[in-house]
Amino acid sequence: MFNQNSLLKSFGYALEGIHLAFKYNRNIRIHFLAAILVIIASIILKVNAFEMGILGVMILLVICTEMINTAIEEVVNLLVNEHRKEAKIAKDVSAGMVLLTAMGSVIVGVLIFVPHILKLLR
Repeated sequence: MFNQNSLLKSFGYALEGIHLAFKYNRNIRIHFLAAILVIIASIILKVNAFEMGILGVMILLVICTEMINTAIEEVVNLLVNEHRKEAKIAKDVSAGMVLLTAMGSVIVGVLIFVPHILKLLR
């Protein structure tokens, strides 16, 4: 039925995946740093709970897409030794996914932070 050891092992593997992504992927470390700065800015600017929730979702979305991108790139590297058009397409499309998500999160951040910054300047 329910195997608690198996569940704990699954969590352990997931945590190990996060650790490996953070350890070996510079871009994920950059996204984490940006996330920390966004959280600090949201505290300083006193954004409301709803806005903080939106920022949190965007932070998670960017980090998750970066992790998916990393996984895709590692699998492609494992399966394809030579330069192939299909491998390049897979890698470029997954990198594009991260770029679009990051650009969307910047737009959301601007929409949330600008009114708070303008309020401070008045």
